[in-house]
Formats: sequence, structure tokens, C-alpha cells
Amino acid sequence: MPVFKKVAINNADDLIFGHAPKPVTTKSGMKIGGGRVYPELNFTLPPIEVIEENLGTIQRHYREIVTSALKRASQLDSQGVMLEFETLPPMTYNPQWGADLCKILLDGIADANAQYGLKAALRMTPNDNREMVRPPVMRSGAYWDNMLKTFDASAELGADFLSIESVGGKEVHDDALTMCDIQQVIFGLCVMGVRDMKFLWDHIVEIAERHDVYAAGDTACGFGNTAMVLAEQNMIPHVFAAVVRPITAVRSLVAYECGAVGPGKDCAYENPILKAITGSPMSMEGKTAACAHLSPLGNIAAAPCDVWSNESVQNIRLLGGMAPTCYYEQLEYDCRLMNRAIEDGMDAARTLRNWMVDSDAALDPQAYVLTPQNVIRFARTIVDAPSHYAAGKAVALEAVQLLREGMNDGKVRIAEREAPYLDLIEASLTTMPDDEDAFIGTMMAMVNTDKFVPAEYDLA
Repeated sequence: MPVFKKVAINNADDLIFGHAPKPVTTKSGMKIGGGRVYPELNFTLPPIEVIEENLGTIQRHYREIVTSALKRASQLDSQGVMLEFETLPPMTYNPQWGADLCKILLDGIADANAQYGLKAALRMTPNDNREMVRPPVMRSGAYWDNMLKTFDASAELGADFLSIESVGGKEVHDDALTMCDIQQVIFGLCVMGVRDMKFLWDHIVEIAERHDVYAAGDTACGFGNTAMVLAEQNMIPHVFAAVVRPITAVRSLVAYECGAVGPGKDCAYENPILKAITGSPMSMEGKTAACAHLSPLGNIAAAPCDVWSNESVQNIRLLGGMAPTCYYEQLEYDCRLMNRAIEDGMDAARTLRNWMVDSDAALDPQAYVLTPQNVIRFARTIVDAPSHYAAGKAVALEAVQLLREGMNDGKVRIAEREAPYLDLIEASLTTMPDDEDAFIGTMMAMVNTDKFVPAEYDLA
């Protein structure tokens, strides 16, 4: 059953960058959500096969990334930096490979602190390898065991935060997106996804607590961001992707119900809703994520952020230097502007936040659903629901309603050809039963059960 019965942020004016009701403090003294926005650099390798013969070259890449980026941070008088290491699949399947790279990054952080006095923290995000076998085996086997070993080794080495981009429910959700089937979306996210999150995050939180590090948060990137990318390519309606977004918050909230404390992972555009519900700080990405994906959320994503990130950028050379270092500089200047606004007082900070929101919100329904006012509406809807399934259905209906209101009031641009989809989505939602077991029985007769193992989700 849901844990959060009321929202932590009840007023849209209080949903703002740099401030969270429940800040977290790193070992180096960075108080995230405590009145300052910190940059979080996300990086990856250039094209290279991740095999044992290339480990030396791979290690040199990560050593170069951390050394160069943190040197630039010191030159820009940074008050603190987060790094995120998203392992690639072979680095998770071979936990020692991931651990060795984690140690290289932690050593680089320690060296920068000794040399420059720079505060820095590391988020470790092991790749969710469970989908590497078809149908995925979610709760046992080598992929599961090695993923937990990678988490455990990273925490033991001293990584500050543990996160993941988990995949439970994608077996159904991917098809649901291509068919614009909102009922299957809710089945994938709020039934299968919720059950997998509970099983997974109980383990992650246990590892974090045992090693005295933070269980940070998950992301529905493979769900909501897949919808966003498909919409950007005009493969599905933008309004459908916009309705999917708040549903993803129901799934990702489970990490916090299990004990995660933030900052939520950067590519979770559901994070504003999670911040409003939990009060935990959140990392966000927007315009600086264009190296990995395009989006209509470049500025509005920063409005509630406590950490500002970029998404994975390859370690390749640009005219200004290596790409991670260049992207770090962009993040630092963005954070410098937000922090200067905070220093001028909350009225100044809200003015900047409102500019960020207003520059995006009217141009795309996917941005419009993330205005502070709409985020608070979604948060209240989710906590008022008696179950995750009920929350998914209710927040989807709320999304349809506010999009229709926004379109009629001229607050958001919705293409004429897409407007009828709001009625179609609503009609589908209203035929869903109130009883979750009845819904599961209906969906199990409809979805392709060859693509997943029902027992892995406690489904008959």
C-alpha cells in the first residue's frame, strides 16, 4: 500500500530549485536541497567494446574524465560537484570491473579535494541487466546477482548515492506505447512496475543502510522518456506522452516508500511530482541533455531541481576540450545563475523559476504537465489514492482534465489532430474497473504473456 498520505509541498510557490523539505548532506559537506543547486556530471565512454582486453583503455578514459572535469570545477570556483557513473552492461555483469572504475572515480574525487579543497560526491548507477535475457528473469540468476554485487561493492568503496534505471514492466509497456494503449501503460507501470520496484528497492535500501550511504532514487526513463522520444519523432501523440508522464511517478515513488531519500536520478522527469510528495531533493536534466536525447523540456526541467545534470556525454574531444569537461562547464554556469537568484531572495528565485516554466509550458503538452501548479495537482491526486493502481488511473484522468483545461484556456498548444486523443484516453480510463484484481485478470488475458514471466511479478 502507498506510504505517503499527504504531500510535502502543498504550494506551487514552494516547489523551486535549490530547496527541498528533506535535504541530504554528503560526506564532503554538500547539503543537497539546502539552499544551493549543484551540478551533476553524467558521462560515458566513446565507442569502444567493453571487453577484458580493453579494460586498461577504459580505465584511462574514466581517470581522464574525473581529473579534467574536477580541475575545471576548481578553476570555476565550484562550491561542490556530483558525478554520476552509469555502468555499461558488461561492467555490471562483471562486478569487479564496475568496482575498479568506481574506485578510480572516488580516488579522483579524493585527489581533487586534497589538491583544490573541492567538495564532490559520486552517484553509482549500475545498469539493470535483467532485461538481457528474454523473457527477463527479474528476481534471480546471474544478472540479478551480479547487479546486487555491483551495488554492494560500490557502496563498500564509499560511493555517496545508489541509483538505477530499472526496467520492470517494460516487457508490456513498450508495446503499450506503440499502440497508445493507456490501460496497458498502467498495467506495465502501476502493477508490474510497482511490484518490481518494491522487490528491487528493498534490496538497494538494505545495501545502502548496511554501508551507511544513501539510496537515492530510480527513474522511469525507459517508460516516460521513451514516450517522449517517440512523440518527438511524431510516432505517437504528444498528448499521450504527456499523460504517461505523471503515471510514471506512481511507479518511481515506490523507491521512496522503500526508504530512498534522493536526490532522485536526473533523467526522471517525474521527479518534480516526487519532490512535491516526498520532500526529497531531486536531480533534473533538460537542455544540457541534448547530447543524449532531444526534448521539449529544456528550461522547465530546471525549475524544481536541486541538482542539475546533463545525461550521458561521451568522452570525445571537442574544440573546447573533452566533452565531459565542456558539459560540466555548462552545468556550472547554469547552477551559478540559479544560485545567484537564490542569494537575491526567494522572490528573485521565483521570478527566474517562472521564466524557466513559462518559456516551455505553453509550447508542448509534455512541458505543460510539469508546471508547478500542475505538479502539485498530480501529487495530491496520487497521495489521495488508496492503491498504486488507483493512483495510476486517477492521475491519468487528472492529466487529461488539466490538458483539456489548458487547451481550452489557451495556455498550452495542442495540435488539432491530437485533441481527439484526450477523449479516447479518457474513454479508455473510465472503462477500467475500480478493483485491481479484476483489472489484472482482464489485462492478463490481453497482453502477450510470452514476453514476461508472470511469477516474477507475483501474477498468476
